[in-house]
Amino acid sequence: MTKNIIWLRHEFRATERRTPLLPSGAKALINEGYDVVVERSDKRIIEDAQFAAIGCRMVGAGSWAKAPKNAVILGLKELPDKPEHLKNTHIYFAHAYKEQSGWQDLLTRFTTGGGDLLDIEYMVKDGKRVVAFGYWAGYMGAALALTHWNNQQSGGKRYLDSSLHPFDNAALLDKTIQKSAVSGKKPRVLIIGAGGRCGKGAKEILTQHGANITCWGRDKTRQIDRTALLDHDILINCAFIMDDVPTFLRRKDLTEKARLSVVADISCDPFSAFNPIPLYHDTTSWDKPYITIDGPSGRKTVDIIAIDNLPSLLPREASMEFSELLLPHLMTLKDRDSDPVWASARHSFDKAVCLMDTEYGKTDKIHAVK
Repeated sequence: MTKNIIWLRHEFRATERRTPLLPSGAKALINEGYDVVVERSDKRIIEDAQFAAIGCRMVGAGSWAKAPKNAVILGLKELPDKPEHLKNTHIYFAHAYKEQSGWQDLLTRFTTGGGDLLDIEYMVKDGKRVVAFGYWAGYMGAALALTHWNNQQSGGKRYLDSSLHPFDNAALLDKTIQKSAVSGKKPRVLIIGAGGRCGKGAKEILTQHGANITCWGRDKTRQIDRTALLDHDILINCAFIMDDVPTFLRRKDLTEKARLSVVADISCDPFSAFNPIPLYHDTTSWDKPYITIDGPSGRKTVDIIAIDNLPSLLPREASMEFSELLLPHLMTLKDRDSDPVWASARHSFDKAVCLMDTEYGKTDKIHAVK
């Protein structure tokens, strides 16, 4: 009988150090009868030796492209452009179901190769996501926004004017924030989407450092109170947007009367038609963590942080929490056709493929029958 294979891939993105699977989880999967294959990685926060020690089969980075068809490829961030056709089931954050840039090309790689995509973002039960990095994304994004605002107040060197590097632990991040707080001022911070895991992470770090916090939920986004929004120093966007909503912040709002000077768009989806902060059109990066947007008069600016892998700046804590949430679902992969969480992820893929075919005239074959 062929074993079920879970294949942990090396991350293609240079700055990605997180892992969706820890050695303890890999051991549990092996005990459950899975064959766990781990690609060697010199940047993963967990050393290769720890996976090898518990019995994982170690292979070279990128060898997933030649993995057997029944292997489920597990990762976090984007795939490289090759191979052109994807024959395996892939589990990762694909960012392809809200018509983001390149979404049709990515889905076509699956439909022509006979593979499928189980997007982690669409692993849902009772209408709620079951696995996410949200807490640490909110925590890290709010920490960077707070540090940047502190630097604005002091007028000194800005931490975000240099390239970012991962923190070995959250205590070192706290020290960085404390070092920036030389003015003694405390900001007014608005968190949109405050009730979710992302919002809770943002609130946690901001509370630790004495910020004055306003929390908005979904009810506040149906009709935006722009006067109230602009009367905050920092805006933290943690809202998970699935459909069209009123724009949170527009360029014409950036007048001299606006207090707002820093935005951390933690939801960070500039390529989506549903982007509620359409002031920028690409993500920021570890090398260039923020961009400055001018208001209509040119006399008011706002700095926007829009990094799409914030939790990787705290890779150890983020990996520990995420892998714990994901592991129970990895254990059920061999029965995924009857598991409602995996069925939800598969349904989202099929729905996106049908949309591509019916509305955009794709003629490539629809999802291959396995």
